[in-house]
Amino acid sequence: MPLLDPKTWQSRILAGPQHTVTEPATGESLGTVVLASGADVGPAAEAARAAQAEWARLPHFVRAGVLRKAGDLFAAHADELREWIVRESGSIPGKADFELHVAAQECYEAAALASRPAGQVLPSEAPRLSYTRRVPVGVVGVISPFNAPLILSIRSVAPALALGNAVVLKPDPRTAVCGGLALAAVFAEAGLPEGLLHVLPGGAETGAALVADPRVPVISFTGSTAAGRAVGEAAGRHLKRAHLELGGNSALIVLADADLDAVISTAAWGSFFHQGQICMTTGRHLVHASLYEEYVERLAAKADALAVGDPHRAQVHLGPLIDDGQLAKVHGLVEASTAAGAKLAAGGTHENLFYRPTVLAGVDDDTPAYAEEVFGPVAPVRPFSTADEAAALAARSSYGLSLGIVTRDAARGLDLAERIPTGIVHINDQTVNDEAVAPFGGVAASGTGARFGGEANLEAFTDVRWTTVRGDVAPYPF
Repeated sequence: MPLLDPKTWQSRILAGPQHTVTEPATGESLGTVVLASGADVGPAAEAARAAQAEWARLPHFVRAGVLRKAGDLFAAHADELREWIVRESGSIPGKADFELHVAAQECYEAAALASRPAGQVLPSEAPRLSYTRRVPVGVVGVISPFNAPLILSIRSVAPALALGNAVVLKPDPRTAVCGGLALAAVFAEAGLPEGLLHVLPGGAETGAALVADPRVPVISFTGSTAAGRAVGEAAGRHLKRAHLELGGNSALIVLADADLDAVISTAAWGSFFHQGQICMTTGRHLVHASLYEEYVERLAAKADALAVGDPHRAQVHLGPLIDDGQLAKVHGLVEASTAAGAKLAAGGTHENLFYRPTVLAGVDDDTPAYAEEVFGPVAPVRPFSTADEAAALAARSSYGLSLGIVTRDAARGLDLAERIPTGIVHINDQTVNDEAVAPFGGVAASGTGARFGGEANLEAFTDVRWTTVRGDVAPYPF
């Protein structure tokens, strides 16, 4: 029996309009969902708050069992969920399999959080036991994007639930199923008690209502920097925590001693994986001047050799961009870049939503596709002469999410990385990496720091409570 049946996949009656779930590769309808409006947030938050207290009081092994079961179900229903990720988000099957693997691992890692020792015994000036312990925040609001919809929802939902919270999840309406309804179905089958996970696919109005609702003290947001600024500002006005994982324009630095035979595949993956629609995508290739011409030539040849097409019906390297709006943004940045003097070494064309992997040479600080986050399969390449220049160029960005450095001297790579502000560094690898056990997050315009993995999840989804215990009532002078 399918986990997701379009006839029954929404048990909650929502107040928003009907929305057609569309396959970007073909424009075909995959089903219809009802979107949430701002008016739906209050009832969901109230129901979540009512259910959360009992969930938090359950023994830790009960919560852990639900999370482990959910992880198993992502594997058990992999064929069905893979098809949804491929067709709804335009992913190639390998990328969908990676999302399913990470989703399962996020659940298993979250299950371990349920029994995590979370407190300290403190010294005290008085004759009493003094200690801290972590307690659930209550209801966590999760706002997730379209590009890696399953991962970017589950990595907040799973630890928040494991730590005793309830969750209101607002996925991007373009991936309402694989970023939202799929999670609801998995957790329902895993035995999560009713009322603890509410899925409200919707737009900006719904997200704003979630940030403003007083019953939701913590917001976990993943999305663009512009939207993240608005979320952070609104959360500040409402005196609630907002964990922001935002955009990026990550650099891959290729030092003079790099092996080009090895690096070109790595570089192409960093820029072209999932059509470049990844926050960690390699948006700037900084290549030593001695390798620059050959690097551009070989990366362009690699781009020209990649197959672009419908990932559900053919074996391809790149699928479609998510929609016409994203296509217009990507192509507009490429055209503006060539108009400003950049050389188009490969790509720059599209058929419908299928955009060819693109390589731009001759870029500088003012080249739009180099200076801005493209969120498309575009690789701007720029030369440098010294390590000092490479560090300065890499650091000359408002973003600070991920960094890759390729060199035969790993110690030299680590030394260079110390000079560049970033949340993530990979030596001898490209910029797109993710593991459930690792902290994840950026600095500056890329977000508010690491908030996933182990200790970061404890910080994100619990509060610290100080407690003291005395044997007798404390005496005071009056």
